[in-house]
Amino acid sequence: MSTLPKSVASPPPTSIEDVQARADSRRIPINKVGIKDVYHPVRVKDRSSGEQHTIANFNMYVALPHNFKGTHMSRFVELLHGNEREISVESFRDILAQMTEKLNAQTGHIEMEFPFFVMKKAPVSGVESLMNYQASLIGELHNGVSELWLKVVVAATSLCPCSKDISKYGAHNQRSHITIKAKVDGHMWLEELIDIAESEASCEVYGILKRADEKHVTERAYENPKFVEDIVRDVAVRMNNEARVRAYVVEAENFESIHNHSAYALIENDKDEVVGL
Repeated sequence: MSTLPKSVASPPPTSIEDVQARADSRRIPINKVGIKDVYHPVRVKDRSSGEQHTIANFNMYVALPHNFKGTHMSRFVELLHGNEREISVESFRDILAQMTEKLNAQTGHIEMEFPFFVMKKAPVSGVESLMNYQASLIGELHNGVSELWLKVVVAATSLCPCSKDISKYGAHNQRSHITIKAKVDGHMWLEELIDIAESEASCEVYGILKRADEKHVTERAYENPKFVEDIVRDVAVRMNNEARVRAYVVEAENFESIHNHSAYALIENDKDEVVGL
């Protein structure tokens, strides 16, 4: 009579070498190493309703010293999954600090880009509609000192001053993208940057317009013509007067309606360099 073999106990697990932790002999440090294009659901604080649900695209990097072969890529994703999903200016700084600590790095960098929505009322009818904007939080931490940048891309209307002056019948206009990237010291709502961009265009744009609204925005743009140069200068004036903004980059791109090219202008300013801080 045959008997079944006795069960054999599994051998104890052997330790697996961490290859990335090996020393590297080339003596070349890496400025940024990490992961790109990681999509993750988040809740972003806003000025009106408290928070909104959205999907963010993350780029996360740390600096790698010359003597380390690699970094631990999975820890970046673990950090996203381990954090509360509500993101604010303050919590974004905390995530940045956690990342550098978790990866044993002196320098860390996070970029978080996401669609951001604002409920707007049409100027005459008052009908409400959502407007979407492309927004980003960009943070960098170096030797315990963090910097935070807010960025928004805002669609607006621009009307050509030259066309208005030389034409008998109206003036050509176009959609403009106004981009503001601001290094902030203290709390600042994304909506505040959006407000600045929209108020310095020829006219803002809306999701829904009734006929009375269309008349209003057309005439508003006609009465407020601006070149791309005017737009970036006017926005720069506002940024210069904002104490919470320590540095900024302002861009305007007009998608021309009578040319096969875009008109473009950029202004950047670091206030701390100006005052010698």
